[in-house]
Amino acid sequence: MSIIEAKDKISSVTESISQKTNSIEQIRYGCAIGAMQSVAAIPRAIPITHCGPGCADKQFMNLAFYNGFQGGGYGGGAVVPSTNASEREVVFGGAERLSELIEAGLEILEADLFVVLTGCVSDLVGDDVGSVVSPFQERGVPIVFAETGGFKGNNFTGHELVTRAIIDQYVGDYAGAKTKGLVNVWSLLPYHNTFWRGDLTEIKRTLEGAGLKVNILFGPESKGVSEWKAIPKAEFNIVLGPWLGLATARHLEQKYGQPFLHVPVLPIGAKETTDFLRHVADFAGLTTKSAKRKLESFIRKEETRYYKYLEDFTDFYAEYWWGLPAKFAVIGDSTYNLALTKFLVNQLGLIPGRQIITDNPPDEFREAIRGYYHDIAEDVSTEVEFEEDSYAIHQSLRQTNFGHKPPIIFGTTWERDLAKELKGVIVEVGFPTSYEVVLSRSYIGYRGALTLLEEIYSIIVSGSA
Repeated sequence: MSIIEAKDKISSVTESISQKTNSIEQIRYGCAIGAMQSVAAIPRAIPITHCGPGCADKQFMNLAFYNGFQGGGYGGGAVVPSTNASEREVVFGGAERLSELIEAGLEILEADLFVVLTGCVSDLVGDDVGSVVSPFQERGVPIVFAETGGFKGNNFTGHELVTRAIIDQYVGDYAGAKTKGLVNVWSLLPYHNTFWRGDLTEIKRTLEGAGLKVNILFGPESKGVSEWKAIPKAEFNIVLGPWLGLATARHLEQKYGQPFLHVPVLPIGAKETTDFLRHVADFAGLTTKSAKRKLESFIRKEETRYYKYLEDFTDFYAEYWWGLPAKFAVIGDSTYNLALTKFLVNQLGLIPGRQIITDNPPDEFREAIRGYYHDIAEDVSTEVEFEEDSYAIHQSLRQTNFGHKPPIIFGTTWERDLAKELKGVIVEVGFPTSYEVVLSRSYIGYRGALTLLEEIYSIIVSGSA
């Protein structure tokens, strides 16, 4: 048997097994308890996990370490306390062990907020975690709980459960006045999105430059729990992305009477960012002459800087355009997938070859997401696929017609070998990103788009795949 015949045989067997078991190969998200990383993204907040041994460590290593090597932060990584539930807890329940863990954690850990997250073991056994946590809450301990067993969904689902738990159990009721110009931002999933720290920093910078005050809530630019306490004081909420954060915004609308603005496309580049800021300013009612002057002055300054760099870039592009990729594919979560597709089409004139969304968005949002791709540009419409299985994703990419030029793939570490097979290049833009060390890098807004351009064309010129 030749090598080619052997490969075909293995591929056929793999496909047969995949179809029979309905398995998912190389999944692109974590379990619901992976929302422990959302807690770790809040300055001076610490998650406490009530789960089986190894669950918390695996979530950290997958979502934070082997994904840009982001580190654990103040309360993540090796700091996270866990009950490491064993057979004893399965038989007799783990409530007592959890109570002991919380008590011990309060003695040795300093935090402004503790969040208890449950895993599959405790949720299946039926531990009443609320009854364990409530005595600590009555003592004035800043602690909340969220039931995040794996069968509840993935870490996107867990993120929404955690944010709601903090709002309802810690922030609480509010009937006071609103702060003029204050907004809450709900956008990228911390840690799962490899560039969330830099991106949230850029979102806050641009919104403040436009004249607003911002509760960014997660990351190094957040003031921590004081921002969460200030959530009810905001005039409105901004949901920045196709679907994540909408459930939270709807809940806040009911709880505090706050309206929300849904902006489906994360802005990348001058045009999208300028349109975004003007849209937000209109919604916020920034209509006075001074407010408009501040907004337009900020936009003018940012656009001047952006297009000056872009002008210099055109010398390179004009010289090498004949050898650059013409078609692209994007494989990743819906927020980055949509934003990148729109930027690549409208700013760089590239042709969409394949778009595959991997974060398993709820069915109720999928038709709207498809509609966004139908309106990528005035004369460009494309289809999008929803797929979680890497085997199926890679088969789809192999069957894509990328034309006579090598493609450029915006994906993950799991697409690196495939990019070589297709004689293309890869830019890692999502979970897992294991060949990039990411500190404060951003790919959105005015400044992030320039960084993205550098990354794309440096990889193309070097021929790295």
